[in-house]
Amino acid sequence: MTILLKNKHTLKIDDFHFQCSIGKNGICKKKKEGDNKTPKGFFKIQHLYFRKDRLKKPKTRLKCIEINKNMGWCDDIKHPKKYNKLIKINKNIKHERLKRKDHKYDLLIPIKYNFNNPIIGLGSCIFIHLTKNYKATAGCIALKKKDFLIMLKLINKKTKIKIS
Repeated sequence: MTILLKNKHTLKIDDFHFQCSIGKNGICKKKKEGDNKTPKGFFKIQHLYFRKDRLKKPKTRLKCIEINKNMGWCDDIKHPKKYNKLIKINKNIKHERLKRKDHKYDLLIPIKYNFNNPIIGLGSCIFIHLTKNYKATAGCIALKKKDFLIMLKLINKKTKIKIS
């Protein structure tokens, strides 16, 4: 099963087409931390992270992990051992907080870009997450909640995503 980013506004899975948004500065082959670009390539996906306090566990074949207040995703180039990994929040390490006031990360799936043995500065925190208005992202792919929930029923842990 492959999730295909057909263009900057359309995600395709089997016969389903979902409206989406991507990085503010488009798609690129040579991503850098903070460039607001979505990385081009063929990637595995990780687990589903979800907010149990806001929604019930979705129907999916992905491993589900509840987001808690201490969870962050490291985007700090000064911490190579933690870079582009799930971390326990530490005020001395730059990170994306997973438990947010807005609803963007109520459901999220990390895309395994620069994931195993990450190279510092090539980009981190590339997720499939939620949007209410399809505003451009910092490099992630964003879907409306109803589409995200449909996608979860279609994919599994072997699913890959092709961004071209």
